[in-house]
Amino acid sequence: MCGIAGIIGHKANIKALKSMLNVQTHRGPDHMGTFLVERECALGHNRLSILDLSEAANQPFISSDGRYFLTFNGEIYNFIELRSLLKDKYDFKTQSDTEVLLYAYIEWGKDCLNKFKGMFSFAIWDNDEKELFAARDRFGVKPFYFSQSDSSLYFSSEIKALFEGGIEKSPNEKVWSTFFAYGFNGTGRDSFWKGIYQLPSGSFLIYKDQQLHIEKWYDFVNNVSQLTSTLNNGKVEDRLMQLYEDTIRLRFRADVPVGFNLSGGVDSSFLLSMVLKYYGNRNVQAFTFYTDDERYDELIWVEKMLENTGFQLNKCLLTHEEVPDLTKKMSDHLCEPFGGIPTLAYSKLFSIAREMGVLVLLDGQGSDEVWAGYDYYLQPEDKLVQGSLKSPVKPGMLKGDFFELAEYPEAVKPFDTRILNLQYRDIFSTKLPRALKYNDMASMINSVELREPFLDHELMEFVFSLPLEFKIKGQVQKSFLRDISSKFLNNQISYAPKRPLQTPQREWLGKELAPWVKDHVNLMLDTGWFDKSYTEKAVDNYMKGDQENSYFLWQLVNSAHCV
Repeated sequence: MCGIAGIIGHKANIKALKSMLNVQTHRGPDHMGTFLVERECALGHNRLSILDLSEAANQPFISSDGRYFLTFNGEIYNFIELRSLLKDKYDFKTQSDTEVLLYAYIEWGKDCLNKFKGMFSFAIWDNDEKELFAARDRFGVKPFYFSQSDSSLYFSSEIKALFEGGIEKSPNEKVWSTFFAYGFNGTGRDSFWKGIYQLPSGSFLIYKDQQLHIEKWYDFVNNVSQLTSTLNNGKVEDRLMQLYEDTIRLRFRADVPVGFNLSGGVDSSFLLSMVLKYYGNRNVQAFTFYTDDERYDELIWVEKMLENTGFQLNKCLLTHEEVPDLTKKMSDHLCEPFGGIPTLAYSKLFSIAREMGVLVLLDGQGSDEVWAGYDYYLQPEDKLVQGSLKSPVKPGMLKGDFFELAEYPEAVKPFDTRILNLQYRDIFSTKLPRALKYNDMASMINSVELREPFLDHELMEFVFSLPLEFKIKGQVQKSFLRDISSKFLNNQISYAPKRPLQTPQREWLGKELAPWVKDHVNLMLDTGWFDKSYTEKAVDNYMKGDQENSYFLWQLVNSAHCV
């Protein structure tokens, strides 16, 4: 897990490259490496050492013939199996997945991507062909931002690095307007900044002779359509347990301590049971956050889950006094709005894990999306927010000309049922892309690697393909997963309803943090995007007690740190 950066073209130079790397050293504090062909190619790497801690695995990594240069962020979990396929043809010098990735590309070209189990964004420079090949993992776990300027291609793991490299910082008002009007958070190709883009998940790019080509390499819809489950309940359970065992086993591959993050929900508890079943409790640390507010804290559930397991629980307290500084830190590096105070609590958890020397954490991300776990799957309206009765946004705050820039993204509906299309939307357009973006920054800003075992693509495809009755039975969501969990956990945990709120965000914003909130709302009013009278009235009503949903207020406060 690392940070990558590069400049391809006549703007390639070491000064700009090092500036890009310096602002993302938190992504890889163990080594900073560069490769340069002046005015042609500059590749950089910030290394967080997780596999093969030796200097031989530092990057950019060079092929034995000196032709290919790789900068890579992420993990190829099945690198041992792939190396066994390649070992007779290539002389491996390290025990790293980096070297396996490079030789897999040399051997199979872009087809190597389909062989990888992992999370990744990487770029490979072919010094003979003067061509860059870059790719991103299936679900977009690891970021890849790029921009074209002055006949050169710039790329990096963070937007801030592109600004440091010389890309102009200019708001993409269409994306900002869409965000405030409808709540969509720049999860398509566009970013919140003009001329800065994201390589879409499951895609690769080729850049040569100033020409950029982007192509999708992962076809989730086609893969799922080829899976027609005729298995009975027992066979489905057997296949699921095999998939869960494989994904947990692979994600414990590391040369540093591995721990995991817990909340009180069924996904975390199932992750706990799988870790205990397949890995045991060999000095594995567990982490959870809390706010000392019994209305929201899940600490009592987590402690109940861990009874008699032997796992050590590390409790990470977030207080309202920490919110302003943590918000500034997160926003300064993400350069885009993020989800809210729960993301800050998550970031605090990673900082404590880092202090304890636990450099890899697992969590249960992705399970709600693939098992249809959000409450709005049962509702007639296609909502975006779990547990919300009112609209989370207030488009009336926007001035007319700014609101007219907003565009409600047209949902892609490749399946023939409403719920499957909602799941597809949440996996590739809304819920999951947002969460992965925030989680990446929350972990990497603290130099900790986050792994999501439930995002194994074979597991995701299999569960997605199951008939609806495996996911929703009556009004019980994630029904089959809960049934399996009940064999490992008590029913009070296995069948507990999903709890969407984990921090007292709405109370803090309306009381303890109210002066801070108002200061930042005023900063946003200075942008000229908002109707001052409407916005001030909405904020005033919130402060007086209309606090059913705090998202619109968080939008304003959080954005003030970015614009």
